[in-house]
Amino acid sequence: MTSPLISLFTGLGSRRVVETVTPERTLADVVLPPQTRRTLEQALAEVRNQTLIFHRWGLGERHASGLGLAFNFAGPPGTGKTICAEAVAHALGMKLLVVDYAEAESMWVGETPKNIVATFRAAVEQNAVLFFDEADAIASRRSAGAILPHDRESNLTVNVLLRELEAFNGIVIFATNLAANLDPAFERRIRTHVLFQMPGGEERARIWQLQIHPKKTPLAPDVDFRRLAERYAVSGGDIKNAVIKAAAAAAAEPGSDLGKRISQRHFESAMEEVLSAKEIMQQSLFTERGVGADDPVIVWRKVEARWRTAMLVALGLAGTAFVAALVALALVLLR
Repeated sequence: MTSPLISLFTGLGSRRVVETVTPERTLADVVLPPQTRRTLEQALAEVRNQTLIFHRWGLGERHASGLGLAFNFAGPPGTGKTICAEAVAHALGMKLLVVDYAEAESMWVGETPKNIVATFRAAVEQNAVLFFDEADAIASRRSAGAILPHDRESNLTVNVLLRELEAFNGIVIFATNLAANLDPAFERRIRTHVLFQMPGGEERARIWQLQIHPKKTPLAPDVDFRRLAERYAVSGGDIKNAVIKAAAAAAAEPGSDLGKRISQRHFESAMEEVLSAKEIMQQSLFTERGVGADDPVIVWRKVEARWRTAMLVALGLAGTAFVAALVALALVLLR
């Protein structure tokens, strides 16, 4: 009997830590640079030859642990990491167990490591590929001489994750936009690192075309996907968002639905909106007093330092309130 989806309680209600997905998308559904596709195909070949290597060739008798396959999908957002994780599971005829701790990290001390153990157990029971989305949120570098409870909890989480990974004989895929933030101990435990790069001009033109239904999507005669690909050097995720925005804009125009068409101006306007949104996010989240978005490690350290400061202030206020309560209690007792 398979384990139920693991949930944790937060102030906003119940959130799922893992979700079982039946893969539908394949590698044919994603456009990748040639080197990335070759590395993925080599990884799949390695999975399919596990029995030959470790059983028939006897390497399993020499290596009692670390028999599982761990892959690191690293690259910018929107370059196909999540789709490829689903495609790998589909190619192997397995389910995909998606773990997203960036959105659903436990607020209770000690619960996150327990959830890690439970996810690996669920992957074994369901014969599923285990997929850690935004893995840098859970597998980040451990802190030396951790003092705050959060640091100790994070270190414990990484230790448990490394232990489970070493004992796991299945398939684990980590996806991250910030590979430099992963703890160095994961390097030797990850069998294959796949770099997902931004698509080139040819790949972008094919991505534009794949976002459109070949028979149902009404396009105006002036649509030129190659020109869009040459003008906008963006990721596949950005192209997807622009296509949906363009379709929404075309559908909102007055007139009969039968006469509506998505034109080149709709695509260009939608892409400008996508790029504008990215600039706003970079300005509000990543650029401040000379610290740019091109150095995410420095940015992360600044955010972490601010979080530590906030925690220290909160602890100081809590301590002050506690002392004040003791003083008030003493005054009442003395009366």
